[in-house]
Amino acid sequence: MKKIRISAVSYTNTKPFIYGLEHSAIINQIELSLDTPTDCAQKLIDDVADIGLIPVAAALSLPQWEIVSDYCIGAIGAVNSVFIFSNCDIKDVKTLQLDPQSRSSNNLSKVLLKNYWKITPELVVDAADYSQSTDATTAFVQIGDRTFGKKGQYKFVYDLSEEWQKLTGLPFTFAAWIANKPISAEFMAEFNQALKLGLDNRAEVLKTLTPRADFDLEDYLMHKLDFSLTEDKKKALYLFLDYIKAL
Repeated sequence: MKKIRISAVSYTNTKPFIYGLEHSAIINQIELSLDTPTDCAQKLIDDVADIGLIPVAAALSLPQWEIVSDYCIGAIGAVNSVFIFSNCDIKDVKTLQLDPQSRSSNNLSKVLLKNYWKITPELVVDAADYSQSTDATTAFVQIGDRTFGKKGQYKFVYDLSEEWQKLTGLPFTFAAWIANKPISAEFMAEFNQALKLGLDNRAEVLKTLTPRADFDLEDYLMHKLDFSLTEDKKKALYLFLDYIKAL
C-alpha cells in the first residue's frame, strides 16, 4: 500500500499530535516529516506531501485543498507563542520585520495593521537579523518556541491571537490539517483517532519536554492552545482568508 505523506510543524505546539501519530497503528500507513511551517506548506504546494499541518494562509496557494481533521492549532484569545515584539507602541512602529518561518502570522500581522491598528509601517522580509530590534521604531513578528521566555525583553508585546479576537470576536486558527488531494474517509477517521490519542495524553507529552523557568509549558499545552477545529474556528479561518485576499 502506498503510504500517505504527512508533513507536520516541528514546534512544541504539535508535540501532542506527533505523539498520537507515533503511538497509533496509523504510523505504518504514513511517511511523517517534521518541518518549519513555511516548509510544511511548501511541501503541500509542491505535492511532495499529501497532508500537511500547514499555516492556513498557505491554503490560498493550493489549487485544491480540503480540511481532513477535526483538530487544528488554534487559540481562544492569547496563545502566548505568536507575537509582535516592539520597543514602542504599535501605533508608532515605522518598520515591521516579518518572520521567515511563518506565512499565516505574517499575514495576520498585515490584517491587524490594516484593519485593527490602521497603520502602514514598512514591512521587511528576510531582514539580516530580523528577530532583534534595538531601533526605537522597529518591531518584529516571531512565532513558536523561539518566543518562549521573550515577553519580558521588550516593552511592548502584542499577542496576535488576542488582537485578532479583539478585532473579530472570534478564536483564531493558525494551522489546520489540510490535504491537496482527496483522502479516503476511512483514513481520515483513523487519522482523527490518532490525533485525539495524542491530545488525551498531553500529560505524557509534557514529561518528555525539558522544563523551562521562563515559560509555563503545561499552561501552554493544556490551556493556551485550543486544538478542536470548532465551527467558530472554521468561521475564523475563512474570514482570515477573506481578509488576506483584501490586503
